[in-house]
Amino acid sequence: MKQELVTLQQEVNSLTSKLGDLKKEIAKVIIGQENTVEQLLITFLAGGHALLEGVPGLAKTLMIRTLSQAIDLDFKRIQFTPDLMPSDIVGTEILEEDHSTGKKSFEFKKGPIFANIILADEINRTPPKTQAALLEAMQEFEVTYSGKTYELERPFFILATQNPIEQSGTFPLPEAQQDRFLFYIKIGYPTASEEKHILKSTTGGVEQKVQPVLSGAEILRLQELVRQVPISDNLIDFVSTIVRATRPETTTNDFVKQWVGWGAGPRAGQAMILTAKARALSQGRIAVTLDDIKNVALPVLRHRVIVNFKAEAEGITSDTVTSQLLDHTDFSA
Repeated sequence: MKQELVTLQQEVNSLTSKLGDLKKEIAKVIIGQENTVEQLLITFLAGGHALLEGVPGLAKTLMIRTLSQAIDLDFKRIQFTPDLMPSDIVGTEILEEDHSTGKKSFEFKKGPIFANIILADEINRTPPKTQAALLEAMQEFEVTYSGKTYELERPFFILATQNPIEQSGTFPLPEAQQDRFLFYIKIGYPTASEEKHILKSTTGGVEQKVQPVLSGAEILRLQELVRQVPISDNLIDFVSTIVRATRPETTTNDFVKQWVGWGAGPRAGQAMILTAKARALSQGRIAVTLDDIKNVALPVLRHRVIVNFKAEAEGITSDTVTSQLLDHTDFSA
C-alpha cells in the first residue's frame, strides 16, 4: 500500500507540474481571475460541467477558448437564443446522394455538441425543450437521434453561462438541470490593478500566443487519479452532515428552516467529495483536507440549496446559508 502511494505521488507530481504550465499559458491572455481558472480546472479534473455567471465583458468566452487551446482540445461555442432548436445542438439528418450509384440516403450531420469543450452561452435564453437536449450529453456522454446513439469524444465538458443582469432570463433553468452542473461559478469584476493591466495589454498590437501544454489523454488520466485520492471517514461524515443540514426537514439549524425552501440532495455530497479530491490533486497532494472541502462547498451548493421568498426579501443567498453552516458545523479530526 505504501509503495502504491509513492508511485501515485510520483505520477501526480509529474502531471500537476503541467497544470502549473497550463495556468501560465492561460495567464498570457487572461488577467487575474485566478480563482475562476482554478475552479474551472477542478471541474475538468473531476470530469464534470460548470455553470458560470458574470456580467458581459468579463472574458468568459475568451477564458474558456484559451483553456481549450492550452489543453489542445476541440472547442465549440453555441449561442443560445429563443429560436434555437435541439437539432441545432445535436445535429440532423440530411439527404445525401452517392454520385457513383445515384442512390440517396440520409446521413447524420453532427452538431456542435460533438466537441471536447462546449460553451453554452446564455443557456437560460432558450426554451426548455432545447435546454433538455443537453441533459443526455451531460450525464451520459452520448446523444440519441432517430433512435441511434452517438458517443461523444472524451474528455467532454459543457461550460454554460447565464447573465445576472437578466436574472432568470427568458426561460429559467430548471433545478433538475442545474443539478447536472458540478460547479456554479460566479465571476466578479477585476481589481483596479488587474483592470489597468487588461486595458494596457488588450489595446496594443502584440497578440499573445497560447501553446498547448496538456493533452486530452493526460486530462483523462488526471480524472482517473482524482478518484484514487483518499479521503478520511471523518471528512466524509463532515460532508454528509453539511449536506443533510441544508434540508429544512432534517436540519437542527433554525436559520436553515427560516431561509431554505429546498435543500441539497445526495449528488451534492458526491460533488463535494469529488471536487475536493480534484483540488487536492491539482495542488500536488494525494489526501483531502478540511480546507479542500470548505473551498469547494460554495460552488457545489450554490445551485443546489434553494432559498425561499423570505430569504430573498432579506437579501439572503444560498452562499449565506452555506457559509453559516460551515461556521456552525464542528469537525472531529
